[in-house]
Amino acid sequence: MKIVNLDGFALNPGDLSWDAIARFGDLTVYDRTPDDQIIERIGDAEIVLLNKTPITAATLDACPSIKLICVLATGYNVVDCDAAKARGIPVCNVPAYGTAAVAQFTFALLLELCHAVGHHSGAVHSGRWCESKDFCFWDTPQMELAGKTMGIIGFGRIGRAVGSIAKAFGMNVLAYNRSRCAEGEAIGNYVDLDALLAESDVVTLHCPLTPETQNLINAENIAKMKDGAILLNTARGPAIDEQAVADALRSGKLRGAAVDVISREPMDKNNPLLNAPNCIITPHMAWAPIESRQRIMDCTVRSIQAFLDGAPVNTVNM
Repeated sequence: MKIVNLDGFALNPGDLSWDAIARFGDLTVYDRTPDDQIIERIGDAEIVLLNKTPITAATLDACPSIKLICVLATGYNVVDCDAAKARGIPVCNVPAYGTAAVAQFTFALLLELCHAVGHHSGAVHSGRWCESKDFCFWDTPQMELAGKTMGIIGFGRIGRAVGSIAKAFGMNVLAYNRSRCAEGEAIGNYVDLDALLAESDVVTLHCPLTPETQNLINAENIAKMKDGAILLNTARGPAIDEQAVADALRSGKLRGAAVDVISREPMDKNNPLLNAPNCIITPHMAWAPIESRQRIMDCTVRSIQAFLDGAPVNTVNM
């Protein structure tokens, strides 16, 4: 059994082991694969692992040995799943691995916007507190979360985890989601999108990228938000209109924004958010704790074993 991993570095920069996957056969791991080398590197491999490397119908035609594709992530839009299905190739993803990590990171972003901890620590280390005439100082407005309203767009596992943390901070929780569940109703109140935007002090995105959520946070919907609201995005970059968000930050309509995902990754130097005020940008790292990445590895091992046993699991196209 020949197995190839086209872009393994993001999942495992060296702190995890590929041994559990290697036991299934001859494993080759590439840190990353340019588009023009995808077909060559797949060759006659039967199992293909990937994270963000695209697999098109043309690639499938050129690599007829492929029997299984495993995406080392939850999102699988980089694979032409219909083309794979037409060829009888299951595509597996990792449906849930980073719930706790992403929820935790969401609040790391929010708390940084509330308190600018990094900035003030830098100010102290530069000597400003030693030279201060007063026992304290702060350069940015400080914000308390208790009593504020958090609006969560996308109330699946991660959204509900964020809601639970918000409640622990004393926040009110509103949720917008395509469906409802009892667990969600115990955490927050389901409302329509317009109500969520109008009533929330903090709006955070945890929705999948679909035609309906593409540019969901645009100029029109930002206008419906409270003046001085905060926007967070740890879901998918194209869910927000980045120019509209930058404009809202400059005008003061938004107090601040923090994003871990952007429309094009790696980031383009001309992205409008780069020069927007009060905007925190992190490099798609909310999923990165070693515990989360180990779960991806473990789930992929189970998916390969299930496929070899003739009962595929975690398939998204069958």
